[in-house]
Amino acid sequence: MICDYRCFFCFTRAVEKLLQKEPVSQEEKGLIVDKMITAYQNSRNNFSAPEFSREINLIIQKYSGNNDLYKEEKRETNNLAISMLPELTLITEKSDDRFNTTLRIAIAGNIMDFAANDNFNLQETVQKTLKEDFAIDHSVQLKEALKNAGSVLYLGDNAGEIVFDKLFIKTTGLQNVTFVVRGGAVLNDVTAEDAEYTGMKEIANVISNGYDAPSTLPDKSSEEFCDYYNKADVIISKGQGNLEGLYHLKDKRIFFLLLVKCDVIAESLKVPKNSIVVYNSSYYETNMSNNSQQEIIV
Repeated sequence: MICDYRCFFCFTRAVEKLLQKEPVSQEEKGLIVDKMITAYQNSRNNFSAPEFSREINLIIQKYSGNNDLYKEEKRETNNLAISMLPELTLITEKSDDRFNTTLRIAIAGNIMDFAANDNFNLQETVQKTLKEDFAIDHSVQLKEALKNAGSVLYLGDNAGEIVFDKLFIKTTGLQNVTFVVRGGAVLNDVTAEDAEYTGMKEIANVISNGYDAPSTLPDKSSEEFCDYYNKADVIISKGQGNLEGLYHLKDKRIFFLLLVKCDVIAESLKVPKNSIVVYNSSYYETNMSNNSQQEIIV
């Protein structure tokens, strides 16, 4: 797991914003904070950001009586992304490299992350992502892997972002794609409801991972998900949450697509914050090994 004490402060900021908008009393707010601190103390020696986030989410759901804390925000970002589709489709059609263009657009959608930052400019992020260099660029290897793949497992991340994922899948003509949503409402992560609303089911098989953490944790996921996971030729993992849950596996089938939104992830990948990444552990290790050999020769 990618975990760091700084994750706790990120969670406290997110919880503070939720407590400002949820109908809970001052006394209940105090109880929620107490439980959050206790949960962190109990998990310090084996801290998992996705598991901690899940636990806090369940606590706030219980006290607020709201089982989908970001329901309105998810619908708003889905609609925002859908409204941009005509413009993005035109950009794609004019591109000399539609794979690269829609890949970048899909990564730009990763900015719609209310856990990391609810103050974003989607239009600006798309334009920036279309122009800048990848901090880690295994996009060519991804394209080649997809050409030879009999099955693709696509791990979704956020609502809104799913619209751009759909554009990527549709434009590149990927076949036999299974798109994975969360097992329950957590943060603004994508659920079966979002897949239905955005039409993802029209172009891909949609399944749940069976667990309501904002990540993909194979050991906690459903038997159905694990079956798809084990059989997949290529796995596309969107966002920081999925990276946190899968990074340590060093699975050569996984390509991580994300916008790096925090210092912890930036330091783990050795890239600048706010950079864009297409990362596969096997190619990264090969490049690092080659670079080391060159330095020794020099």
